[in-house]
Amino acid sequence: MEYLIITIIVVMLACAVVAGLVGAGLRGRPSDQTEIETETETRAAPPKAKPTPAPKAPPEDLDEIATTLEAVESLLEAPALEVPEPTAGRLIRLRSRLARSQSTLGRGLLTLLSRDVLDEDTWEEIEETLLSADIGVGPTGELMARLRTAVRVDGVRSPQAARELLRSELLALIDMDMDRSLHAVRADGQRPSVTLVVGVNGTGKTTTTGKLARVLVADGRTVVLGAADTFRAAAGDQLQTWGDRVGARTVRGPEGGDPASVAFDAVKQAAGEDVDAVIIDTAGRLHTKAGLMDELGKVKRVIEKQSPVHEVLLVLDATTGQNGLTQARVFAEVVEVTGVVLSKLDGTAKGGIVIAVQRELGVPVKLVGLGEGPDDLAPFEPEAFVDALLAD
Repeated sequence: MEYLIITIIVVMLACAVVAGLVGAGLRGRPSDQTEIETETETRAAPPKAKPTPAPKAPPEDLDEIATTLEAVESLLEAPALEVPEPTAGRLIRLRSRLARSQSTLGRGLLTLLSRDVLDEDTWEEIEETLLSADIGVGPTGELMARLRTAVRVDGVRSPQAARELLRSELLALIDMDMDRSLHAVRADGQRPSVTLVVGVNGTGKTTTTGKLARVLVADGRTVVLGAADTFRAAAGDQLQTWGDRVGARTVRGPEGGDPASVAFDAVKQAAGEDVDAVIIDTAGRLHTKAGLMDELGKVKRVIEKQSPVHEVLLVLDATTGQNGLTQARVFAEVVEVTGVVLSKLDGTAKGGIVIAVQRELGVPVKLVGLGEGPDDLAPFEPEAFVDALLAD
């Protein structure tokens, strides 16, 4: 009996094992239907086409593509060029700024000339006002004589009459007939014009050079800048920044290099291109240093080996008054100054320096600086200037 029970248990276990093996086999094999479907799909699907490799660009095409990409990147990274304000009427726009700084001269004289009685004490006050405004001894004497004659002959019966008299006499002293045009533009068929910017330390020559480039660009001219101030740290960077803002290329040399060489290269490069004007920024130098002044003369002589220098602009700080006249005399002897730029004219009440410097050098004031803005360098207009002096 025990033997029978053991036999039955063994048979049952064997059946269970066989059943498990059969089930596992069935689960591991695909059904007949699955095999049929798979075979049908295999026969129906077309063979996949092998991808055709892209043709390789020849090396020269790759170089051209790389160059194009670099150009596009540089355009995207470069700042947008600025459009300078037109120069026509700039001085009129800045008239109020000039009028505020020149009130001592204009309003002071008008107040004195409008008195009911012009006695000797009053005339002495008028003379002191003129001298304190840096008009200079000679021009002051001339203006006093003319005013006395006009008052004696015609009288001054009202403030308006005093204004008209003073306006007329100041315009005569400033000399309306002087040629104030900038010879910093190219004549048709000729080489680019060359402008040399000179002056002592601290007058703002590099800034003036950059602003002058904006003046010419505003008038539709193309400009190359020469960074011949190779001694002052960052002078070249400062000038290049000014040029980059309006699309004017800057020619530079090594720091501490020969300024004459930089000036020569700037003119040479511009001569081979369609450029209207070259502006050369020079290092500031004390007028009392003979060696430095001789070097400035050398810069001019080296430039003239390939092109005449059409304009030599002397930058004077208007706030220095009569001291600037001594500087002007020395520079005029070395490089033949053709025009004066008065910087910081809005920061002084001594507007008479315009008359004094013209009388001293016999050359016109061509540009005046009336602020810190990039377009605050204005062509000098005598009538607008005098009207600003006499503004209410």
